[in-house]
Amino acid sequence: MNKLSERCAKYTLPQIAMARNIYPYHKCISSKQDTEVIMEGRKVLMFGSNSYLGLTNHPKVIEAAVEAVKKYGTGCAGSRYLNGTLDLHKEFEAELAEFVGKEEAIIYSTGFQSNLGTISCLMGKDDYVVCDELDHASIVDGRRLSFAKPLKFKHNDMASLEKTLQRCEPDSLKLVVVDGVFSMEGDLADLPGIVALKDKYNCAIMVDEAHGLGVLGDHGRGVCNHYGLTDQVEIIMGTFSKSLAAIGGFIAADKDIINFVRHHSRAYIFSASNTPAATAAARAALQIMKNEPERIEHLWKLTDYALNSFRQLGFEIGKTSTPIIPLYIRDMVKTFTVTKMLFDEGVFVNPVVPPACSPDDTLIRFSLMATHTKEQVDFAIDKLVKCFKALEILK
Repeated sequence: MNKLSERCAKYTLPQIAMARNIYPYHKCISSKQDTEVIMEGRKVLMFGSNSYLGLTNHPKVIEAAVEAVKKYGTGCAGSRYLNGTLDLHKEFEAELAEFVGKEEAIIYSTGFQSNLGTISCLMGKDDYVVCDELDHASIVDGRRLSFAKPLKFKHNDMASLEKTLQRCEPDSLKLVVVDGVFSMEGDLADLPGIVALKDKYNCAIMVDEAHGLGVLGDHGRGVCNHYGLTDQVEIIMGTFSKSLAAIGGFIAADKDIINFVRHHSRAYIFSASNTPAATAAARAALQIMKNEPERIEHLWKLTDYALNSFRQLGFEIGKTSTPIIPLYIRDMVKTFTVTKMLFDEGVFVNPVVPPACSPDDTLIRFSLMATHTKEQVDFAIDKLVKCFKALEILK
Protein backbone atom coordinates (compact mmCIF):
# COMPACT_ATOMS: atom_id res chain seq x y z
CA MET A 1 0.00 0.00 0.00
CA ASN A 2 1.41 3.43 -0.92
CA LYS A 3 1.75 6.15 1.69
CA LEU A 4 -1.26 8.11 0.46
CA SER A 5 -3.56 5.10 0.58
CA GLU A 6 -2.08 4.11 3.93
CA ARG A 7 -2.91 7.51 5.39
CA CYS A 8 -6.46 7.48 4.02
CA ALA A 9 -7.04 3.92 5.24
CA LYS A 10 -6.70 5.17 8.82
CA TYR A 11 -9.89 7.17 8.42
CA THR A 12 -12.58 4.71 9.50
CA LEU A 13 -15.34 6.81 11.09
CA PRO A 14 -17.79 6.23 8.20
CA GLN A 15 -17.21 2.48 8.35
CA ILE A 16 -17.86 2.48 12.11
CA ALA A 17 -21.16 4.35 11.62
CA MET A 18 -22.13 1.96 8.80
CA ALA A 19 -21.43 -1.03 11.00
CA ARG A 20 -23.77 0.44 13.63
CA ASN A 21 -26.40 1.14 10.93
CA ILE A 22 -26.45 4.87 11.72
CA TYR A 23 -24.50 6.26 8.74
CA PRO A 24 -26.71 9.13 7.48
CA TYR A 25 -25.05 10.38 4.31
CA HIS A 26 -25.34 9.86 0.54
CA LYS A 27 -28.87 8.47 0.60
CA CYS A 28 -30.16 8.17 -2.96
CA ILE A 29 -33.25 10.11 -4.05
CA SER A 30 -35.14 8.77 -7.05
CA SER A 31 -37.76 11.51 -7.38
CA LYS A 32 -38.04 15.28 -7.70
CA GLN A 33 -36.87 17.40 -4.78
CA ASP A 34 -40.17 18.11 -3.06
CA THR A 35 -41.77 18.07 0.38
CA GLU A 36 -42.11 14.30 -0.13
CA VAL A 37 -39.40 12.32 -1.90
CA ILE A 38 -38.60 8.73 -2.79
CA MET A 39 -35.43 7.91 -0.91
CA GLU A 40 -33.91 4.44 -0.94
CA GLY A 41 -37.17 3.03 -2.29
CA ARG A 42 -39.57 4.58 0.22
CA LYS A 43 -41.54 7.78 0.68
CA VAL A 44 -40.27 10.19 3.30
CA LEU A 45 -41.10 13.78 4.18
CA MET A 46 -38.23 16.09 3.24
CA PHE A 47 -37.18 18.49 6.00
CA GLY A 48 -33.55 18.71 4.91
CA SER A 49 -33.86 20.78 1.75
CA ASN A 50 -32.63 24.33 1.07
CA SER A 51 -35.36 24.89 -1.52
CA TYR A 52 -37.04 27.44 0.72
CA LEU A 53 -39.66 28.48 -1.84
CA GLY A 54 -40.21 24.97 -3.18
CA LEU A 55 -39.51 26.02 -6.77
CA THR A 56 -37.47 23.04 -7.97
CA ASN A 57 -40.68 21.47 -9.30
CA HIS A 58 -42.36 24.62 -10.58
CA PRO A 59 -43.52 24.13 -14.19
CA LYS A 60 -42.14 27.50 -15.30
CA VAL A 61 -38.71 26.73 -13.84
CA ILE A 62 -38.59 23.33 -15.51
CA GLU A 63 -39.82 24.78 -18.80
CA ALA A 64 -37.16 27.51 -18.73
CA ALA A 65 -34.42 24.93 -18.23
CA VAL A 66 -35.71 22.74 -21.07
CA GLU A 67 -36.03 25.66 -23.48
CA ALA A 68 -32.50 26.83 -22.63
CA VAL A 69 -31.10 23.40 -23.46
CA LYS A 70 -32.97 23.43 -26.76
CA LYS A 71 -31.58 26.86 -27.66
CA TYR A 72 -28.03 26.75 -26.24
CA GLY A 73 -27.28 23.05 -25.76
CA THR A 74 -26.23 21.34 -22.54
CA GLY A 75 -23.10 23.34 -21.78
CA CYS A 76 -20.97 26.30 -22.83
CA ALA A 77 -17.71 24.38 -23.41
CA GLY A 78 -15.55 27.08 -21.92
CA SER A 79 -15.13 29.77 -19.31
CA ARG A 80 -17.01 33.03 -19.16
CA TYR A 81 -13.71 34.77 -19.88
CA LEU A 82 -13.39 33.21 -23.32
CA ASN A 83 -16.13 31.43 -25.27
CA GLY A 84 -18.57 30.67 -22.43
CA THR A 85 -20.56 33.90 -22.04
CA LEU A 86 -24.16 33.76 -23.26
CA ASP A 87 -26.58 36.63 -23.69
CA LEU A 88 -28.56 34.74 -21.04
CA HIS A 89 -25.72 35.20 -18.51
CA LYS A 90 -25.43 38.94 -19.16
CA GLU A 91 -29.18 39.54 -18.99
CA PHE A 92 -29.52 37.62 -15.74
CA GLU A 93 -26.56 39.42 -14.18
CA ALA A 94 -28.29 42.74 -14.82
CA GLU A 95 -31.51 41.43 -13.26
CA LEU A 96 -29.69 40.12 -10.19
CA ALA A 97 -27.85 43.41 -9.65
CA GLU A 98 -31.10 45.36 -9.85
CA PHE A 99 -32.86 42.91 -7.53
CA VAL A 100 -30.33 43.19 -4.70
CA GLY A 101 -29.70 46.91 -5.22
CA LYS A 102 -26.20 47.01 -6.70
CA GLU A 103 -24.71 48.42 -9.92
CA GLU A 104 -23.51 45.15 -11.42
CA ALA A 105 -23.29 41.42 -10.79
CA ILE A 106 -21.14 38.51 -11.91
CA ILE A 107 -22.31 34.89 -12.12
CA TYR A 108 -20.18 31.96 -10.98
CA SER A 109 -20.83 28.25 -11.56
CA THR A 110 -21.50 27.57 -7.86
CA GLY A 111 -22.19 29.54 -4.72
CA PHE A 112 -19.03 28.11 -3.17
CA GLN A 113 -16.95 29.49 -6.04
CA SER A 114 -18.62 32.87 -5.67
CA ASN A 115 -17.25 33.35 -2.15
CA LEU A 116 -13.95 31.59 -2.73
CA GLY A 117 -13.22 33.33 -6.02
CA THR A 118 -14.16 36.81 -4.84
CA ILE A 119 -12.45 36.93 -1.45
CA SER A 120 -9.27 35.30 -2.73
CA CYS A 121 -8.84 37.75 -5.60
CA LEU A 122 -9.80 40.98 -3.84
CA MET A 123 -7.69 40.70 -0.70
CA GLY A 124 -3.86 40.90 -0.72
CA LYS A 125 -1.00 40.28 1.68
CA ASP A 126 -1.27 43.63 3.46
CA ASP A 127 -5.03 43.34 3.91
CA TYR A 128 -7.27 41.73 6.55
CA VAL A 129 -10.21 39.37 6.09
CA VAL A 130 -12.33 39.41 9.25
CA CYS A 131 -14.86 36.59 9.63
CA ASP A 132 -17.52 35.49 12.06
CA GLU A 133 -16.38 32.21 13.61
CA LEU A 134 -19.48 30.47 12.21
CA ASP A 135 -19.10 31.66 8.62
CA HIS A 136 -19.66 29.15 5.81
CA ALA A 137 -16.77 26.97 4.64
CA SER A 138 -16.67 28.78 1.28
CA ILE A 139 -15.87 32.05 3.08
CA VAL A 140 -13.22 30.33 5.18
CA ASP A 141 -11.59 28.80 2.12
CA GLY A 142 -11.71 32.11 0.24
CA ARG A 143 -9.91 33.71 3.18
CA ARG A 144 -7.33 30.92 3.18
CA LEU A 145 -6.64 31.27 -0.54
CA SER A 146 -6.14 35.01 -0.29
CA PHE A 147 -2.80 36.25 0.99
CA ALA A 148 -4.58 38.47 3.48
CA LYS A 149 -4.16 38.25 7.22
CA PRO A 150 -7.01 36.06 8.56
CA LEU A 151 -8.89 37.19 11.66
CA LYS A 152 -12.16 36.02 13.20
CA PHE A 153 -14.50 37.17 15.94
CA LYS A 154 -16.96 35.42 18.23
CA HIS A 155 -20.30 34.69 16.66
CA ASN A 156 -22.41 37.84 16.40
CA ASP A 157 -20.39 39.43 19.21
CA MET A 158 -19.82 43.08 18.34
CA ALA A 159 -17.44 43.65 21.25
CA SER A 160 -15.33 40.79 19.91
CA LEU A 161 -15.50 42.24 16.38
CA GLU A 162 -14.37 45.65 17.62
CA LYS A 163 -11.42 44.14 19.46
CA THR A 164 -10.51 42.24 16.32
CA LEU A 165 -10.67 45.38 14.16
CA GLN A 166 -8.48 47.18 16.69
CA ARG A 167 -5.74 44.65 15.91
CA CYS A 168 -5.62 45.76 12.27
CA GLU A 169 -3.40 48.48 10.89
CA PRO A 170 -5.61 51.60 10.78
CA ASP A 171 -4.94 52.42 7.12
CA SER A 172 -5.14 48.85 5.86
CA LEU A 173 -7.89 47.37 3.71
CA LYS A 174 -10.24 45.41 5.95
CA LEU A 175 -13.11 43.23 4.72
CA VAL A 176 -15.65 41.96 7.25
CA VAL A 177 -17.41 38.90 5.79
CA VAL A 178 -20.50 37.33 7.36
CA ASP A 179 -23.35 35.00 6.52
CA GLY A 180 -26.59 36.97 6.37
CA VAL A 181 -28.42 33.93 7.74
CA PHE A 182 -26.15 31.39 9.38
CA SER A 183 -26.75 28.13 7.59
CA MET A 184 -26.70 25.75 10.56
CA GLU A 185 -27.90 27.96 13.40
CA GLY A 186 -30.61 29.88 11.51
CA ASP A 187 -29.94 33.24 13.18
CA LEU A 188 -29.27 36.54 11.40
CA ALA A 189 -25.98 38.40 11.32
CA ASP A 190 -25.97 41.50 13.50
CA LEU A 191 -25.60 43.66 10.41
CA PRO A 192 -26.65 46.89 12.16
CA GLY A 193 -23.90 46.28 14.72
CA ILE A 194 -21.31 45.63 12.02
CA VAL A 195 -22.35 48.75 10.10
CA ALA A 196 -22.04 50.80 13.31
CA LEU A 197 -18.34 49.85 13.41
CA LYS A 198 -17.74 50.36 9.69
CA ASP A 199 -16.81 54.04 9.60
CA LYS A 200 -14.99 53.95 12.92
CA TYR A 201 -12.56 51.33 11.64
CA ASN A 202 -12.71 52.12 7.91
CA CYS A 203 -13.69 48.63 6.77
CA ALA A 204 -15.72 47.17 3.93
CA ILE A 205 -18.54 44.64 4.40
CA MET A 206 -19.46 41.51 2.43
CA VAL A 207 -22.65 39.58 3.18
CA ASP A 208 -23.36 36.02 2.04
CA GLU A 209 -27.08 36.00 1.24
CA ALA A 210 -27.23 32.28 0.33
CA HIS A 211 -29.93 31.56 2.94
CA GLY A 212 -31.45 35.05 3.00
CA LEU A 213 -32.52 35.41 -0.62
CA GLY A 214 -36.09 34.29 -1.09
CA VAL A 215 -36.70 34.35 2.66
CA LEU A 216 -36.11 37.84 4.06
CA GLY A 217 -36.54 41.38 2.80
CA ASP A 218 -38.84 42.90 0.19
CA HIS A 219 -39.91 40.04 -2.12
CA GLY A 220 -37.00 37.98 -0.80
CA ARG A 221 -34.21 40.45 -1.46
CA GLY A 222 -32.31 39.23 1.58
CA VAL A 223 -30.91 40.29 4.93
CA CYS A 224 -29.28 43.52 3.71
CA ASN A 225 -32.64 44.68 2.40
CA HIS A 226 -34.40 43.39 5.53
CA TYR A 227 -32.29 45.72 7.66
CA GLY A 228 -32.40 48.59 5.13
CA LEU A 229 -28.61 48.53 4.93
CA THR A 230 -27.93 47.53 1.33
CA ASP A 231 -26.07 50.80 0.65
CA GLN A 232 -23.76 50.14 3.61
CA VAL A 233 -22.68 46.73 2.28
CA GLU A 234 -20.03 46.76 -0.46
CA ILE A 235 -20.46 43.16 -1.67
CA ILE A 236 -23.54 40.93 -1.69
CA MET A 237 -23.20 37.25 -2.55
CA GLY A 238 -26.06 34.95 -3.47
CA THR A 239 -26.56 31.40 -4.65
CA PHE A 240 -28.94 29.71 -7.08
CA SER A 241 -29.04 26.42 -5.18
CA LYS A 242 -31.49 27.44 -2.46
CA SER A 243 -34.53 29.61 -3.22
CA LEU A 244 -33.58 29.95 -6.90
CA ALA A 245 -33.95 26.22 -7.50
CA ALA A 246 -30.85 25.55 -9.61
CA ILE A 247 -27.07 25.69 -9.18
CA GLY A 248 -24.70 28.63 -9.48
CA GLY A 249 -23.98 31.81 -7.61
CA PHE A 250 -23.29 35.50 -7.98
CA ILE A 251 -21.57 38.52 -6.54
CA ALA A 252 -23.14 41.98 -6.72
CA ALA A 253 -21.30 45.23 -6.01
CA ASP A 254 -20.38 48.54 -7.64
CA LYS A 255 -19.08 48.43 -11.19
CA ASP A 256 -15.43 48.92 -10.19
CA ILE A 257 -15.42 45.93 -7.83
CA ILE A 258 -17.16 43.72 -10.38
CA ASN A 259 -14.76 44.82 -13.13
CA PHE A 260 -11.80 43.87 -10.94
CA VAL A 261 -13.28 40.50 -9.97
CA ARG A 262 -14.20 39.72 -13.58
CA HIS A 263 -10.56 40.13 -14.63
CA HIS A 264 -8.76 38.65 -11.60
CA SER A 265 -10.88 35.87 -10.08
CA ARG A 266 -9.27 32.53 -10.90
CA ALA A 267 -12.47 30.66 -9.96
CA TYR A 268 -14.26 32.69 -12.65
CA ILE A 269 -11.57 32.82 -15.35
CA PHE A 270 -10.48 29.19 -15.16
CA SER A 271 -13.82 27.49 -14.58
CA ALA A 272 -16.48 26.54 -17.12
CA SER A 273 -19.42 28.91 -17.16
CA ASN A 274 -22.75 28.12 -15.58
CA THR A 275 -24.89 25.84 -17.75
CA PRO A 276 -27.73 27.30 -19.83
CA ALA A 277 -30.30 25.14 -18.04
CA ALA A 278 -29.19 26.18 -14.54
CA THR A 279 -28.99 29.87 -15.47
CA ALA A 280 -32.41 29.88 -17.11
CA ALA A 281 -33.99 27.94 -14.24
CA ALA A 282 -32.63 30.38 -11.66
CA ARG A 283 -33.80 33.32 -13.76
CA ALA A 284 -37.32 31.88 -13.96
CA ALA A 285 -37.29 31.25 -10.19
CA LEU A 286 -36.35 34.88 -9.58
CA GLN A 287 -39.35 36.04 -11.62
CA ILE A 288 -41.67 33.76 -9.65
CA MET A 289 -40.20 35.07 -6.42
CA LYS A 290 -41.00 38.63 -7.52
CA ASN A 291 -44.50 37.79 -8.73
CA GLU A 292 -45.70 35.40 -6.01
CA PRO A 293 -45.02 36.98 -2.60
CA GLU A 294 -47.61 34.65 -1.11
CA ARG A 295 -44.97 31.90 -1.18
CA ILE A 296 -42.77 33.81 1.25
CA GLU A 297 -45.80 34.73 3.36
CA HIS A 298 -46.76 31.06 3.71
CA LEU A 299 -43.16 30.10 4.49
CA TRP A 300 -43.17 32.56 7.38
CA LYS A 301 -46.51 31.34 8.71
CA LEU A 302 -45.07 27.82 8.83
CA THR A 303 -41.84 29.09 10.36
CA ASP A 304 -43.57 30.97 13.17
CA TYR A 305 -45.78 27.95 13.84
CA ALA A 306 -42.85 25.52 13.95
CA LEU A 307 -40.66 27.79 16.09
CA ASN A 308 -43.43 28.26 18.65
CA SER A 309 -44.19 24.51 18.66
CA PHE A 310 -40.58 23.49 19.23
CA ARG A 311 -40.12 26.00 22.03
CA GLN A 312 -43.33 24.95 23.78
CA LEU A 313 -42.33 21.29 23.56
CA GLY A 314 -38.97 21.96 25.20
CA PHE A 315 -36.61 21.53 22.23
CA GLU A 316 -33.37 23.49 22.38
CA ILE A 317 -33.35 25.58 19.19
CA GLY A 318 -30.92 28.38 19.99
CA LYS A 319 -31.47 31.87 18.58
CA THR A 320 -32.92 30.93 15.22
CA SER A 321 -35.59 33.18 13.76
CA THR A 322 -35.77 31.70 10.25
CA PRO A 323 -36.97 28.55 8.42
CA ILE A 324 -33.65 26.96 9.45
CA ILE A 325 -34.37 25.39 12.84
CA PRO A 326 -31.51 23.70 14.71
CA LEU A 327 -32.55 21.02 17.20
CA TYR A 328 -29.55 20.69 19.47
CA ILE A 329 -28.49 17.24 20.66
CA ARG A 330 -24.84 17.81 21.68
CA ASP A 331 -23.85 14.18 21.22
CA MET A 332 -22.54 12.81 17.92
CA VAL A 333 -23.74 9.21 18.32
CA LYS A 334 -27.21 10.33 19.40
CA THR A 335 -27.31 12.78 16.49
CA PHE A 336 -26.67 9.98 14.00
CA THR A 337 -28.99 7.61 15.84
CA VAL A 338 -31.96 9.97 15.95
CA THR A 339 -31.46 10.76 12.26
CA LYS A 340 -31.76 7.04 11.48
CA MET A 341 -34.80 6.67 13.76
CA LEU A 342 -36.55 9.60 12.10
CA PHE A 343 -35.84 8.21 8.64
CA ASP A 344 -37.40 4.92 9.71
CA GLU A 345 -40.43 6.95 10.85
CA GLY A 346 -40.70 8.64 7.45
CA VAL A 347 -38.94 11.97 8.13
CA PHE A 348 -35.65 13.03 6.54
CA VAL A 349 -33.55 15.64 8.37
CA ASN A 350 -29.88 16.58 8.22
CA PRO A 351 -27.47 15.71 11.04
CA VAL A 352 -24.90 18.44 11.71
CA VAL A 353 -21.59 17.32 13.22
CA PRO A 354 -17.96 18.51 12.98
CA PRO A 355 -16.57 20.18 10.92
CA ALA A 356 -19.92 21.93 10.34
CA CYS A 357 -20.15 22.65 14.08
CA SER A 358 -18.14 22.13 17.25
CA PRO A 359 -18.32 18.68 18.92
CA ASP A 360 -20.43 20.15 21.71
CA ASP A 361 -22.99 21.64 19.33
CA THR A 362 -24.14 18.69 17.22
CA LEU A 363 -27.71 19.10 16.05
CA ILE A 364 -30.47 18.12 13.69
CA ARG A 365 -31.11 20.77 11.02
CA PHE A 366 -34.85 21.00 10.40
CA SER A 367 -35.62 23.26 7.42
CA LEU A 368 -38.92 24.40 5.97
CA MET A 369 -40.17 25.02 2.44
CA ALA A 370 -43.03 27.21 1.31
CA THR A 371 -44.64 24.10 -0.18
CA HIS A 372 -44.83 22.24 3.13
CA THR A 373 -48.27 21.94 4.69
CA LYS A 374 -49.12 22.41 8.37
CA GLU A 375 -50.12 18.74 8.45
CA GLN A 376 -46.66 17.70 7.24
CA VAL A 377 -45.02 19.90 9.87
CA ASP A 378 -47.23 18.41 12.60
CA PHE A 379 -46.38 14.88 11.46
CA ALA A 380 -42.67 15.63 11.58
CA ILE A 381 -42.86 17.27 15.00
CA ASP A 382 -44.75 14.28 16.41
CA LYS A 383 -42.01 11.95 15.15
CA LEU A 384 -39.29 14.22 16.49
CA VAL A 385 -40.88 14.21 19.94
CA LYS A 386 -41.14 10.41 19.85
CA CYS A 387 -37.52 9.86 18.79
CA PHE A 388 -36.01 12.54 21.02
CA LYS A 389 -37.83 11.13 24.05
CA ALA A 390 -36.74 7.59 23.22
CA LEU A 391 -33.10 8.73 23.37
CA GLU A 392 -33.76 10.94 26.42
CA ILE A 393 -32.74 14.06 24.48
CA LEU A 394 -36.13 15.59 25.21
CA LYS A 395 -37.30 15.08 28.77
